[in-house]
Amino acid sequence: MTTAISLAPKVDLFAANQKLKNVKATTTVEWSANTFGAGLVMTTSFGIQSAVMLHLVTSVVADLPVIWIDTGYLPAETYRFAEELTKRLKLNLKVYQSSLSPARMEALYGKLWEQEDLDALNRYDRIRKVEPMQRALKELQATAWLAGLRKDQTQHRESLDRIELQRDIYKIYPILNWNSRDIYQYLTKHDLPYHPYFDRGYVTVGDWHSSRPLMADDESDRDTRFHGLKQECGLHLPQTPEEAESLNSSSL
Repeated sequence: MTTAISLAPKVDLFAANQKLKNVKATTTVEWSANTFGAGLVMTTSFGIQSAVMLHLVTSVVADLPVIWIDTGYLPAETYRFAEELTKRLKLNLKVYQSSLSPARMEALYGKLWEQEDLDALNRYDRIRKVEPMQRALKELQATAWLAGLRKDQTQHRESLDRIELQRDIYKIYPILNWNSRDIYQYLTKHDLPYHPYFDRGYVTVGDWHSSRPLMADDESDRDTRFHGLKQECGLHLPQTPEEAESLNSSSL
């Protein structure tokens, strides 16, 4: 018996972006569900403000597959926060991990994050985040991906449109134009929790070894990640064929 492969509908990106440019976030989610049907998924990091997207999206599409890439290096508080939100919001959670265990990766490549080298960090991200994400999208036959990126987070994200086509997957950003005040108001209105690290001065949190609290008023949120060497982990960046080849070889 063969499994049917989901085919993404052809979307006129210019027309779609014009239509979705100024609509409410929930309207964007509704449009996405109507357009992509069973091919629609969303992702979460269970980070500082992840409850916003999880609540917003699942209030429209209750059983939507939620992909969580567990690197194996997340703080204990993140795992407990994930458990809390999964139960509270009744998430259809799909957990994916690297094909290399943390112990095996460290034996082969060392503690890549301690090298404080951009190439080492990129290798780490390809192994622990990008490879399992690509596998998740393939196994779930995803044709469209809802993500909680915002323009005010990084230079790359500032350039994004509401919907884009990346590696044959449509990516849709319902809260792209939201700011910190919008996030706070939504959390307050719906009595949703922040990640516990928020009370420790963190404005964003990922792996325990590559996240720190905000130390100065003139720092950006992303300065507190990846030792300040980069702003993106790779999940939301286009990959060249060379990067894809490197990813595959790193995961063997």
